Formats: sequence, C-alpha cells, structure tokens
Amino acid sequence: MKTDLDTLATALHARIDDELRASPWLLPARPTVGIAPRLSDAELLTLAVMSALLGYTSERRWLRRAGRDFRHLFPYLPGQSGYNKRLRSASSLLTYMIRALASDTTLWSDDVWVVDSTPVGCGSSRETAKRSDLAGWAEYGYCASHSRYFWGLRLHLVCTPSGLPVLFALTGAKADERETLRDLLDTAPDVMATHTRQTIIGDRNYYGREFEGDLTERHLDLLRPARKGEPERAGAHLFKPLRQVIESVNQTFKDQLDLERHGGKNPAGVIVRVLSRILALTAAIWHNDKTGQHVKRSLIAYDY
Repeated sequence: MKTDLDTLATALHARIDDELRASPWLLPARPTVGIAPRLSDAELLTLAVMSALLGYTSERRWLRRAGRDFRHLFPYLPGQSGYNKRLRSASSLLTYMIRALASDTTLWSDDVWVVDSTPVGCGSSRETAKRSDLAGWAEYGYCASHSRYFWGLRLHLVCTPSGLPVLFALTGAKADERETLRDLLDTAPDVMATHTRQTIIGDRNYYGREFEGDLTERHLDLLRPARKGEPERAGAHLFKPLRQVIESVNQTFKDQLDLERHGGKNPAGVIVRVLSRILALTAAIWHNDKTGQHVKRSLIAYDY
C-alpha cells in the first residue's frame, strides 16, 4: 500500500465511518428534526487530521486549501464558522477515535510506557493572561527542558516507545505530574486491565515513596533517574536512550504538528485543537503500522 496523504485520508475516513455505523451513539448530539449535515462526521475528523498534518493553524486558510486541492475527497466544505462549531462539538468523538486507532495497532500491546508533560502556551503578554477566556485554567509555569517560563497549559502524555499515544490529559501549567499520572491511570481501568506489569519511564519529577508505592500496587514498575542524594537506581543504563523517546515525541507535536500554535481562544477551542493533533499523530502511526512501514512515527509522507 502507498503512504501518502490521500491514502491516509481515505483509510481514516473509512475507519471512522465504520466505527460510527457500528456505534451510532458516538455521533455528536444534534436535533432529530432538521436538515442533515452535508459534511459527515467522518469527513469532519479527517479534515481536522489533514489540517494538523499539513501544519495549518488557521481554519480559514486550511478550508481555502482544502477547497482548492482536496475537492476529490470532500465535495462539500462548510464555512469557517460552521467548521469550527462542528469540530468543537466533536471533542468526545475525537477522544474516542484516538483510543480506537491506537488499540488497532501492533504497538498497543507494548509493555513499556514513557510519561512526560510538555508546555502548551496560550499567550505571551500580561494583558492576554488577564483578559483571556482561558484565565483560571491556564496559568504561569516553568519549563525546565527549555529553561523558560510560560503562560498556558501542560499536555501530559503516556505513550509507547514508538510514540503511540496511550493516555493523555490537558491541565494547568502547575499541575503535579505525579497526581496527573495517577488520575490518568484511575480514569482508564479498561487500559489498565489489558496492560499488566507495565514498565513506566519518567523523569526525576516522578518521585516519592508514596507515589512509587501506589504504582507498585497497580503492578507498574517505575524507571527514573536518581535524584540528588539518592543512590544509583536499577536500570539506570537503560534510561537515557529510552528517555529520549518522549522528548522526540514532544518535538513532533511542537515542530511538525504546531502544538503551541494551536490558536485556541477558549477552553473548548484549545481542547479540540490539541485533540486534533493527538489524533493526527495516532492516525499516522496507525496507517504506517497497517502499511508495514519501518518507522511508525514518521510524518514525512503526509506533510506535503
């Protein structure tokens, strides 16, 4: 099979459409009486994935490009306002499809997970921080990896060594990474039931006797570097090469999928734009896996 954007879009549309036919309750709520939308929900999500893969941060510019170059895939395209409203109401469907595609890969059963968080900036001026609709959720935080302060949110991600997203959450910039990981594990009992004896690789922030004891009770093994004053920990020689995986995944989100240029102005807008990027990465890995590509996380074939 070919690996290009048209092939991915066609396969993704068919996969989402099949899922919605089998589970119609997944469809976003809409009035029972009225005109049926001319753009299907499967087409809507496929448009969002293509927009993220091609690096569009403006919905207006993306719809102009789609109308010019992708009419063979989308005979009807809504205006920017209609597209935005439809997409914001489809956040639950986006979340569901991320899990559905991820679990439909050979990577889903990997017994090693990597966990980290990365900044999602939402503004750069004091006036934005005071007047934005995101105030109260977004907050000031510090990114140790880049030695900088930022105003916004954090994307917490649990993924496989191949970069496949398994669990994720969007929180305020100061949220405790350990508590967020616990919450992620608590809210995904179905994932935990099928993944026993996982090894989780994290950085020095995932520490504490109580925290590590909680992971042990969940039958999870934590691998992290020793903090200052601690003796060398088991598996330390494995940490550095595996730890680079999550940094590479974060760079994929930031450099290729423009995570910090999401353009969201309110909570619903930010959430759906971040979800679209997670779905785009998941869809690319899913398609690369199905087509037998060696590098599962490569987006090169889809970013023209």
